Amino acid sequence: MRALFVWLHRWVGLAMAGFLVVVGLTGSLLAFNMELERVFAPQLFAKAPTGASPLDLATLAERAQALVPRGRLIYLAHTAPDQTRAYFEPLEAPETHAPYDLGFTEFFVDPFTGAELGRRRNADLSQGLINLMPFVYDLHWRLVLGDLGQWTLGIIAFAWTIDCFVGSYLTLPRTTTAFWRRWKPAWLIKRGASLYRLNFDLHRAAGLWFWAMLFVFAWSSVMMDMRRPIYEWVMGSLFDFTSRIDDYELLPKRETARPQLDWRAAQSAGESLLALEASKRGFTTGRPLSLQYMRAYNVYSYEARSDIDVVDASRYGAGVSVTFDGDTGALASLTTPRGQRLGNTIENWLYALHMGHVFGMPYRILVCAFGFVISMLSITGVYIWWKKRRARKSAARAVSNPRLAQAEASAR
Repeated sequence: MRALFVWLHRWVGLAMAGFLVVVGLTGSLLAFNMELERVFAPQLFAKAPTGASPLDLATLAERAQALVPRGRLIYLAHTAPDQTRAYFEPLEAPETHAPYDLGFTEFFVDPFTGAELGRRRNADLSQGLINLMPFVYDLHWRLVLGDLGQWTLGIIAFAWTIDCFVGSYLTLPRTTTAFWRRWKPAWLIKRGASLYRLNFDLHRAAGLWFWAMLFVFAWSSVMMDMRRPIYEWVMGSLFDFTSRIDDYELLPKRETARPQLDWRAAQSAGESLLALEASKRGFTTGRPLSLQYMRAYNVYSYEARSDIDVVDASRYGAGVSVTFDGDTGALASLTTPRGQRLGNTIENWLYALHMGHVFGMPYRILVCAFGFVISMLSITGVYIWWKKRRARKSAARAVSNPRLAQAEASAR
């Protein structure tokens, strides 16, 4: 059994190595994604007037919509205190009945005035530095290969998750006699050792010390890249869990050209519904985060910060949200970051831990460093394989041709 696990760890590790180096290094950058966005795309952030408060979401939605007459606003979110991001779907040209080419996928407005800050086609490096961090994000998430890249990294993530257990098993002593004394060296790095031993100790010890983070980041990568069929099936089998995708698919599809509730009425309905649910369930809500319209189901979704959020108060997203009918304002569903279902609470924690949205700056620094740890584990693993392969070849030559092996040894 141990020989089988050694074989699995070797070849799965080699298959993953290059991908994990890319994922690790890009992940280190993404731990400070918003700060780097401010460096490379400062035009996408507003200069807040002294003492000013952001406009309400409905007003921002109305002003953003007026700026893009060939598009239909579908989502508006406060992504930073000085940035609001909007997404549009193109309208059809009356002459051709084909969708307009809007020329962008992301639109940014000043949260204090509703004026346009900029627009970009996400991850398109031909637009310059404004898309550098989106490109890094897409490389980290999908290798800039679309669905193919996402599936590839999903398979890698699943293999990585399994390998977390295989690798840790291989560090265990072969016998339970004096177990802790025998296992202790696996956690240590021997001083003054050869280059091979140093690489071996780094690979083994780092894998043990960082095992919990390795597992969290591996499994959360499956969550992001291979929700179906792997992640949701496992979570549904182990915990009380419901898929957000399933929740939407349960809604009746009744696409409409224009809902009876406009953005202002939708905001009012969302605020009222969320306040009512907060009163019934014993949580409090804070500043609004996003307002979305899903035309296929004719429903709105309104999200706000709350005292049961998992993420840091300074981070955007992952608040409490209500989904409601676009014509009547009737509640369809409530989603909270924790407390509804154990599996969904775990999922929200996985996402927050992966994105560095918890425990403040110290944890984000740890996530940044952890990206280099992942790369180091991959590189040392390849080096260990290469050295062992050379040793096996030398041993085979020594058996088949002792004189040649002796000559090679003398030359070295």
